[in-house]
Amino acid sequence: MRVISGTAKGRILKSPPDSTRPIMDRVKENLFNILGTAVIDANVLDLYAGAGSVGIEALSRGAKHATFVEFDEGALKTIRENLKLTKLAPRATVLYANVYRYLKKPPSTPFDIIYLAPPQYKDMWKETMKILDARPQWLSDQGTLIVQIHPVEYEELELKSFVLQDKRKYGSTLLCFYEKNTEHRFQNTE
Repeated sequence: MRVISGTAKGRILKSPPDSTRPIMDRVKENLFNILGTAVIDANVLDLYAGAGSVGIEALSRGAKHATFVEFDEGALKTIRENLKLTKLAPRATVLYANVYRYLKKPPSTPFDIIYLAPPQYKDMWKETMKILDARPQWLSDQGTLIVQIHPVEYEELELKSFVLQDKRKYGSTLLCFYEKNTEHRFQNTE
């Protein structure tokens, strides 16, 4: 696991504990190719952050700030070590928190990119999406919400605040890209 591009390019990241599943470099590279320049100056939220690989890649590529939320103490230690190793810690916040509880409070500022990669086969991605759907203020109006799951976990969700824009499958990884539902947003203003 390494930083692919940007100021920390080539740095080898420490692996998280066995309880987490890091994103493969090939998938991460494709993810950031899709996001393109949207990463520059973005405010990034990395939920179920694991080793912090996605948030760190965003910072390396010019994101303004990244917030890492993780509940596994071993993973938190790994995130902090990786931020120190890449010298990106000054632009990062690392939080020891349960994602469900964290998202139930109002955000201090909306995020431009939210990345969500919960433990597999526990329907945690669906529960997290329901919480976010009820609190769309977590994502900026032009922002992107990305879910990383195993392809067999996917099912269409009935969401009011978000719409699925794209899905990309890379072996045993599926990335789902959501954006705010502008129709719903305008309906609420009437």
